[in-house]
Amino acid sequence: MVSGLNIKRIGIKQLSVLLVISAVAVSCGSSKKVSATKKPGSKIVAKSENLRKLDSKFDGKVPRSVNDILKDAEKYLGTPYKFGGNTSSGFDCSGFTVKVFEENSFTLPRRSSDQAEAGKNISITDVKPGDLLFFATAGGNRVSHVGIVHDIGPDGEIKFIHASTSKGVIISSLNEKYWNKAYLHAQRVL
Repeated sequence: MVSGLNIKRIGIKQLSVLLVISAVAVSCGSSKKVSATKKPGSKIVAKSENLRKLDSKFDGKVPRSVNDILKDAEKYLGTPYKFGGNTSSGFDCSGFTVKVFEENSFTLPRRSSDQAEAGKNISITDVKPGDLLFFATAGGNRVSHVGIVHDIGPDGEIKFIHASTSKGVIISSLNEKYWNKAYLHAQRVL
């Protein structure tokens, strides 16, 4: 009887560990590098080395409403990652975007895969601060991570703010190799 209980305890512990590992593997990713264009269902056509040469259409002007969203996003920098979290005590990637946009009277779907269908699909060359970027951090082409475009440098470097599993809310660059490989597409929801 005791050995039966121990087996059940071991089984439950192993199952718990497996569930946690699975959640991390398929949920929001941590830090990756982007490219210029991507066709639906395909990998990125132009790699990040060409991103610096990208002729961005962004004029550098940010509307007040987008600026407010970015300021609200920045106040959460350093907030830890929490699977299913959508409060200042911890966020997952889509919980973070929902909270930031909600604070600015804009409603987004809760899941990153649903957010990926909201608004209008745009080319990476057309992104502006406030747009959403989507990634497949678990491989394949399934959306599993989302971030908000934070700024675009004069050299075309796109930075985005997001809740990463390893570092919480941070600003990353699409020039990072990990993000380049995982990038899927961009959406304009504002």
